[in-house]
Amino acid sequence: MRRSGAAAAAGGAAALLGAGAGELVAALAAPTASPFAVIGGALIDAAPTWAKDTAIAWFGTADKLALLIGIGVALLAVAAIAGVAESRWRGVGVIAFAALGVGVGVLALTRADAGPLSWLPAVIAGAVAAVFLRTLLSLAPAEGVVPAEGVVPAEGVVPSERVAPEGAPSDTSAHSRRRFLAWTGGAAIVGVALAVGGTLARAGSTAVMVVRDAIRLPRPALPAPAAPAGAALDVAGLSPLITPNSDFYRIDTALVVPTVDPAQWQLRIHGLVDHEVRLTWDELLALPLIEAPVTLSCVSNPVGGDLVGNAVWLGYPIRELLARAQPHADADMVLSTSADGFTAGTPLEALTDDRDALLAIGMNGEPLPLEHGFPVRMVVPGLYGYVSATKWVTDLEVTRFDRSRAYWTDRGWSARGPIKLQSRIDVPRSGAQITAGDAVIAGVAWQPGTGVSGVEVQVDDEPWQRAELAPALSSDTWVQWRMPWRATPGAHVLRCRAIDADGNAQTGASAPPAPDGATGWHTVTATVA
Repeated sequence: MRRSGAAAAAGGAAALLGAGAGELVAALAAPTASPFAVIGGALIDAAPTWAKDTAIAWFGTADKLALLIGIGVALLAVAAIAGVAESRWRGVGVIAFAALGVGVGVLALTRADAGPLSWLPAVIAGAVAAVFLRTLLSLAPAEGVVPAEGVVPAEGVVPSERVAPEGAPSDTSAHSRRRFLAWTGGAAIVGVALAVGGTLARAGSTAVMVVRDAIRLPRPALPAPAAPAGAALDVAGLSPLITPNSDFYRIDTALVVPTVDPAQWQLRIHGLVDHEVRLTWDELLALPLIEAPVTLSCVSNPVGGDLVGNAVWLGYPIRELLARAQPHADADMVLSTSADGFTAGTPLEALTDDRDALLAIGMNGEPLPLEHGFPVRMVVPGLYGYVSATKWVTDLEVTRFDRSRAYWTDRGWSARGPIKLQSRIDVPRSGAQITAGDAVIAGVAWQPGTGVSGVEVQVDDEPWQRAELAPALSSDTWVQWRMPWRATPGAHVLRCRAIDADGNAQTGASAPPAPDGATGWHTVTATVA
């Protein structure tokens, strides 16, 4: 084993052990200050808009996992370099690990959700990595060369006791290799185990999770209307009318899901208002809550994408709370802030008109899942989530668009974000092979706040045909549709377009998600055998 290879391996193993220790300490002492999450959060905030758009386009809801894997790969590369540097210049690698730990610890204190111990996980991670780097290097085997008489080897290098014949290492050097590999492998395995343990402890054993599971939601003063007959079409592979919580898309900037204790939660409404309003969890539960089915969509959703879902939400109308605050006449925006510092700017009119804009506590009959905003989030029909659907919401500032800017508008996205008319083909999936004969083309269409009155389908270059439209739950939800198709052998191109409640057809002009939502007709190909 060459000395540089052993040193790189020592650096990587020490980094894994340090990172694992940091993740465990974070789970026990500062859940939001995971070193990986701190670095990832800083990268998310600093990344240009095109990088965020590319990540979502490539990885969808797995964008956070992809980022964490990327951080891990980069960390191992830096650690390997630090290991080699330490083997050549004593102290360089150790200082690098310690400095990285301190730097990330300082960065953790700058995060919006920082606590008094947020610095600790990263500092512990750096210290553990630095100590074990020296330990592992002291065990690294020599390259089989005995130093000349009177020459003292570099500290940390263990020389062979004798020169082995070429191609036949001595028993001593073989033992050194085995011992080194056992220590480095063990350190790496323990580091990964600690990281996994810390992640699981944070995700599944928090006190907030226990509190959430014990909550029994109050009965709504105004339940959601029953689904009309035929609203759910019986087509295999078609998106369900109500998206299960476990399948609902998640796009946000939180690498570590905020854990907010309902007993400590409070909403503040302030700014350009006559009366500041504060609301606690118990006060919110005591209000007459309503249920409303609403389809949410991410502005990053491409044409035909799956960053959209429909749920029945339980909450209190935000317009009633704003009526208490009495916004000033010149106000036109509400800046909402999450527990983790994320902000969204919502047009004031969207929160004060007659739509079901809710301060939501329930989703499909249960308390909000942690990753979807527990204990309280915003749900606003008709607007993309980046300007309206703030999770873990704690603050509403009534202000103006010309005075305040939100997280995504600071990064080039449009300020108001109305959802565009969209439709999608779910059946058949693009690239599917089907049997000739009677088949079906089916999907969903949506434009919350306006509603859908029809869907048309085109097969190859044939004339557009009207599809069967199922009854909608409301104008704020998606609607299912289907069309019978006599499938003939060969390759076929299928397209769909929706028509809104005002008679406007979905545009076929293709546009990317940035800066205000994608447009175009969803198109799939199918091969009929």
